Amino acid sequence: MVEFSTPLLVEIERSRNLNDLFADRVAADPDGVVIEHKTQQDGPWIPLTGRELDAEVVAVAKGLVARGVEPGDRVGIMSRTRYEWSLLDWATWAAGAIPVPLYETSSAEQVNWILSDSDVSVLVVESTAHAAVAQEARTGLTGLREVLVIDEGAVETLVSAGADVPDDEIARRRGLAELASVATVIYTSGTTGRPKGVELTHGNFYELTVNAVEGLREVVSEPGSRTLLFMPLAHVFARFIHVLCMPAGAVLGHSPDTRTLLDDLASFRPTFILAVPRVFEKVYNGAEQKAAAGGKGSIFQRAAKTSIVYSRALDTPRGPSPWLRLQHKVADVLVLHRLRALLGGQAKWAISGGAPLGERLGHFYRGVGLKVLEGYGLTETTAPATVNRPARTKIGTVGKPLPGTAVRIADDGEIEIKGIQVFQGYHNNDAATQESMHDGWFRTGDLGSLDDEGYLRITGRKKEIIVTAGGKNVAPAVLEDRLRGHPLISQVVVVGDQRPFIGALVTLDPEGVPGWLTAHGKPEMTLAQAAQDPDVLASIDKAVDRANKAVSRAESIRKYRILDTDLTIANGYLTPKLSVKRNVVLKDFEGEIDALYDGPVGGAE
Repeated sequence: MVEFSTPLLVEIERSRNLNDLFADRVAADPDGVVIEHKTQQDGPWIPLTGRELDAEVVAVAKGLVARGVEPGDRVGIMSRTRYEWSLLDWATWAAGAIPVPLYETSSAEQVNWILSDSDVSVLVVESTAHAAVAQEARTGLTGLREVLVIDEGAVETLVSAGADVPDDEIARRRGLAELASVATVIYTSGTTGRPKGVELTHGNFYELTVNAVEGLREVVSEPGSRTLLFMPLAHVFARFIHVLCMPAGAVLGHSPDTRTLLDDLASFRPTFILAVPRVFEKVYNGAEQKAAAGGKGSIFQRAAKTSIVYSRALDTPRGPSPWLRLQHKVADVLVLHRLRALLGGQAKWAISGGAPLGERLGHFYRGVGLKVLEGYGLTETTAPATVNRPARTKIGTVGKPLPGTAVRIADDGEIEIKGIQVFQGYHNNDAATQESMHDGWFRTGDLGSLDDEGYLRITGRKKEIIVTAGGKNVAPAVLEDRLRGHPLISQVVVVGDQRPFIGALVTLDPEGVPGWLTAHGKPEMTLAQAAQDPDVLASIDKAVDRANKAVSRAESIRKYRILDTDLTIANGYLTPKLSVKRNVVLKDFEGEIDALYDGPVGGAE
């Protein structure tokens, strides 16, 4: 087996917990700003110092105690990403309890399962709509005592209820947990079956964040460092950053509505951001279409190409030539600086995870001036296990193991991880826990390779490997990730298991199609009409041809079929972290898949 490890940089006393991490930040700079938040969408960012945030955390923790929450109890949080989410998280830990996040898009069935399996006693939701879902889900939930609604004064209710709880009780509870104690149970969104509850400890978050700060100090811990969270805090990636801001000394903000994200970025002005690749694709495609609609499409294309070529040249021994540097400066003046402005104007770093970003976008954004550090991890690894470093980034890889982490490649190509961030086990599911481990290493289910410097490259999902009728093994992610970058395309599912060749199901992007049509001088049309338009099909044909260049002939897409509906969270085909529920798609679109293999090979079906 190929193996690579990075030594631990910071060791933590086993008796400490996340409340100590919080207390250290407050003690180090009680009057320094920790969080900025808004009380209304178009209002100003209001700073909260460490001292002020601590007082609010204690007040809410007292309310949880007054409402009967005991040490070790589970408290559910179901909300969009907003200040109250972070407040409730830290307050639940201060009360000695265990937060259980729920995606705000969860169905009643999913809510029922999570609340039941984790035995949540108090649930805090954001809105009356969420409360209605919770009410529908309460069947059989004898342990759920009450549901509080943030928009109806949940925080104020808790503060009022805890007025008589002594400070000493919160101080006592804050010291109960140790590094080995369970800090949270995060339910994997899952592409198959019921979600599994991942038990992450105080040590998983504490040790990982302080060591990640040491490894990424230039990104997250320079004077003035600040980040705006817009990914769901129910996802481990955002939760990790939310905790990391404490030891990093960074200022944290929250943006709950993607419709106002650009406004929030402009006013908050983060120095580093985190996002999934789909966000970077949307920003690129939106900028391209806006330029085309304004008659500047060719200028944008030249600038984008220059940005990519310039970035690639940075990785060569001699670097960019003087002529290329001049071209890049012109491209920056004409186009690239506008993209930096979209992100607030002072973002220098981005951390990308959740899916492969792709070399093209990685080089494009670095050429723009935003250095994207692509990383890799899972819920079971408390988010990151590997990440590229500022001093040495290899675009196209997901970086080296973080301090305290070891990565190895099993004989069958599966990535296995051991380290400070690996979870304790699945809640109430010993069989699944044992199945996920191999000689003390966590089996990720992903396929990859390590180079001689320890940089990891993801090549596919072990369980998603397609075996054609001819016996060829095909990793669909390589093709899917490349095609999803096209402005016309929303989702792609590559198929072909036990079939004579590889095909694909494609959905059109409801947001991308109108801009593409305008940019190409075409009239407005419905998605159904666009799916039949010769120019649209020709553009997708070219995208398929480009994607096929990354694989062998036997692995290439020979036919594709455009579905009449997109794959979304709402219709049950995407998980909350935007992963395709492949098994559901294959089942529900079996007829469309069969149709791919009828008739001649080649192009759209």
